[in-house]
Amino acid sequence: MDNAIVATHPHTHETAVAAEHEHVMLPQHRHHFETKEQQREAATFGMWLFLLTEIMFFGGLFFAYLLYRNWYHDAFVVSSNQLSIPLGAANTAILITSGFCMALGVWAAEVQKKGLLVLFLVLTTVFGVAFLGVKAVEYHEKWEKHHIPGAHFDVSEFINPQAYGLKEKPLAPDMAQKTQVFFFLYFAMTGMHAFHMILGIGLLFWLTWRAHRGEFSSGYVAPIENFGLYWHFVDIVWLFLFPLLYLINRHPGS
Repeated sequence: MDNAIVATHPHTHETAVAAEHEHVMLPQHRHHFETKEQQREAATFGMWLFLLTEIMFFGGLFFAYLLYRNWYHDAFVVSSNQLSIPLGAANTAILITSGFCMALGVWAAEVQKKGLLVLFLVLTTVFGVAFLGVKAVEYHEKWEKHHIPGAHFDVSEFINPQAYGLKEKPLAPDMAQKTQVFFFLYFAMTGMHAFHMILGIGLLFWLTWRAHRGEFSSGYVAPIENFGLYWHFVDIVWLFLFPLLYLINRHPGS
């Protein structure tokens, strides 16, 4: 009897498999993935590989900073005291808030709440732009003080701090020149971080537009989840930059 059933329905198993694949495939899914879960896992794995390369990149900058800080400790301490802790702390709060909004955005995508997803993506963008605005204020201050490395870099504030109303230990001219190393690394590290922020904000505009069209309201949330990983990585990098650049060896009144 079993043989008769098999003979009568020779393609039952193949039809069921095809129906299953047809059920799980959405328009956004690529043909070379068998299921949406496989595509999602592949995309997440690719994002983690990308973040690993980013960790190695920023890790090299962190190592260079710590190495030169050990070599030119006095110059780095005095230079660090030129940075504004209130502005750095404000940017830290702004970025943590943006990360919280991004996490809520991932949640909204997973529960298929289109309106909330768009709202949280917009809020993440707003806080990201606010972060860049504060950073622009800091950069402008360095421009006014001639603390941008190059031909116009001015070390007089470090050689004779009392003349500028600063309670700092005067540096010898050769050590004062090493403050330029600090500011080179400051601009390199915060500049690369800001560049990642700008790229992220550009992607946020694109994702917000797609979310408004309803592309993430049918269970396809991998782009939102993977961008969330990227944004949280940018947050974490700043949480290392803030204490390294702004807080280490600060003294009262600096």
